[in-house]
Amino acid sequence: MTTPAQPRPARLAADVAKSLVLSEPAKALLSPAHTPRQFFDALAAHSDLAEDAIRFLAAALPKREGVWWALGCVRSAFPKPAPEAARAITAADAWVKEPTEVNRRACGDAASAADHGTAAGCLAAAAFWSGGSLAPPHLAAVPPRDDLTATAISAAVLLSAVVDVNHIAASYAKFLALGADIASGKARL
Repeated sequence: MTTPAQPRPARLAADVAKSLVLSEPAKALLSPAHTPRQFFDALAAHSDLAEDAIRFLAAALPKREGVWWALGCVRSAFPKPAPEAARAITAADAWVKEPTEVNRRACGDAASAADHGTAAGCLAAAAFWSGGSLAPPHLAAVPPRDDLTATAISAAVLLSAVVDVNHIAASYAKFLALGADIASGKARL
């Protein structure tokens, strides 16, 4: 006779936050009992903690949903991207729609072409670093660190938010609202 599987314990915000670099005011808001959603909501309620909220949500979301969030932010900030950026955005979009190994590898090439220091480059890198191997297919597998995708997602979102320096706060608010919709399931793939 088999024993029914025990439900996995709910992940706590502190578990997600432990590997993140958060500001002292953000850390002060973290309660040991907070769920990821509760802590995100607490951060998002303070406009001066928007960057912390972005970093936290990038780590809290499943990788595919996180890349989808960053994709929406990058598209919003760059409606007419340069060709290399457009290629990175298209590659990330293809991976979000169909997260195959071929699409993931295409994101790696697109991230390099767009430059890893750009929003579009970070977006494509986030998808490439989501799993698989960083090494070429004919070499031994080199898995990415688990935190690389979240790091690239937050970089893509943050870089997208500062494109228009006169509207950074509005961009943060818009991008956090989009992230909240994805996290809650209100927006679906």
